[in-house]
Amino acid sequence: MIERDGNLLRVRGALTIASVTAVCEAGKQQFGGGDLVVDLAAVTEVDSTALSLLFEWRRAARGKNLQIAFRNLPESLKSLAELYGLTELVAEKA
Repeated sequence: MIERDGNLLRVRGALTIASVTAVCEAGKQQFGGGDLVVDLAAVTEVDSTALSLLFEWRRAARGKNLQIAFRNLPESLKSLAELYGLTELVAEKA
């Protein structure tokens, strides 16, 4: 589900209500050792809980004085963020 390469976390698979709790915890275990970039290019499916995941990771990172950025958000996740008026909160970083 999550692979770490330096400060890059690659997330793959579904980010839905069925998987988001496990993915969230697995991701938070990777926090530490510097700022992170989360690459979502290999995410295959999302629902609104995927937005909650990104916000939880952002809160957890802030609690450890880390910066976290997201890139390669799936179009479906961008659409959900737009629908809920949260586009700026999940803005992608290069």
